[in-house]
Amino acid sequence: MAKFELKLPKMGESVAEATITSWLKEVGDPIELDEAVLEIATDKVDSEVPSEVEGVLVEKRFNVDEVVQVGDVIAIIETEGGLQEESSSSFEESFMEEPVEVIEQTIQAAKETISPIASSEGRFYSPLVKNIAKQEGISQTELDTVTGTGKEGRVTKDDILAYVEARSNGQDSMEPKVETSSTPNKVEDQIAEIQAPVQSQSEPIKKEEAFKQSVVADVTKVAKAPVMPSGEDDIMEMTRMGKIISHHMMESIQTSAHVQSFIEADVTKIWNWRNKVKDSFKNRVGENLTFTPIFMEAIAKALRDYPMMNISVQGDKIIKKKNINLGMAASLPDGNLIVPVIKNADQLNLLGMTKQVNDLANRARMGKLKPDDTQDGTYTVTNVGSFGSIMGTPIINQPQVGILALGAIRKMPAVIETAEGDFIGIRYKMILSHSYDHRVVNGALGGQFVKAVKDYLEAWDSNREI
Repeated sequence: MAKFELKLPKMGESVAEATITSWLKEVGDPIELDEAVLEIATDKVDSEVPSEVEGVLVEKRFNVDEVVQVGDVIAIIETEGGLQEESSSSFEESFMEEPVEVIEQTIQAAKETISPIASSEGRFYSPLVKNIAKQEGISQTELDTVTGTGKEGRVTKDDILAYVEARSNGQDSMEPKVETSSTPNKVEDQIAEIQAPVQSQSEPIKKEEAFKQSVVADVTKVAKAPVMPSGEDDIMEMTRMGKIISHHMMESIQTSAHVQSFIEADVTKIWNWRNKVKDSFKNRVGENLTFTPIFMEAIAKALRDYPMMNISVQGDKIIKKKNINLGMAASLPDGNLIVPVIKNADQLNLLGMTKQVNDLANRARMGKLKPDDTQDGTYTVTNVGSFGSIMGTPIINQPQVGILALGAIRKMPAVIETAEGDFIGIRYKMILSHSYDHRVVNGALGGQFVKAVKDYLEAWDSNREI
């Protein structure tokens, strides 16, 4: 018999973890190839994790509602094939290129002096956090003092790395360190000596992360201040999706320097043209022609003109995206929003864009989106006008650097310039609100981009055929 490790698969560049919502198989159950074993949820979409082999489930390593990192082993399946041994701990793997004698001595000393880390009352630790703690010689008692900034106060990878950095620099850590004995310190010295070259190369990044985490810790402490409800108040638990969205929004604010530019667009030509062609369009192709695909077409053109808006940031590197993939905020059945993605939007004509918009919106409302439908977005658009808002200041969808909010279309009095002179008339206008990451997008680029969207909308061909 052989054992196969079922791992949490990669689900997109911005998805690092998922929450287990339910197990579809129990220990001892037979599993077919490609059969779903469990259900998971991310901040983007719910999904199933299928088995890559045929066999019997012999171990579940996580419970429902626990958070799992991408790449973590979530289950063990026993098969009839050749033996696949379970991977050793990352503590041992991290020293594979070091001299064998040093590795064996260090690992043996660690195993003899450091008790295994376990999740304690109200404190869940992921396998990654446990392995880092084991590497750094952090005891259970000491780890329990580290402030967590993850979901429900959980200690994340960044939290523990920031703690280790503060401790190694001899500074006050985010929480007081608890010394248990002199022996673990000896192990820490051995590990630090082996890892010194790597630490010296990443020192600037670690200092930046440590500063960010200290700010996050302060914000978290304030946010967790107890609220004292009165006897007449209703207390409701946040939904699972609500918690995920809350975490995602806070993470974006803490990551990006948000700034906004606003511009007003005259869409009278588009309004009148759509009213003229929408019925014949519906009869001919069977699709409703809304304003959304028209706006998406203009935004895709503007991104082609300003490719530095179609980027993402990774550390101190800028990744310039080859494809223009537009995220489109859509409503879910429970009232929350999700962002399905229109791939290669700049290569679609208006008919193709309309079909993509309608298909994604319909499947979002029915809860039938697939994980791939929400991946690889490079820029996001949200229609705040559908809720009656004339403008908004949307939060950037990480790791993108920009998001455009479309305000409600309203009849407005306006000055109309003609060859015979200016006069006042009624026009259909809307406000475009552009939020962008000021770390990499300056005010000139942010303003020029949204101005380009306005220009494309106002230059609409009233005689256009589709």
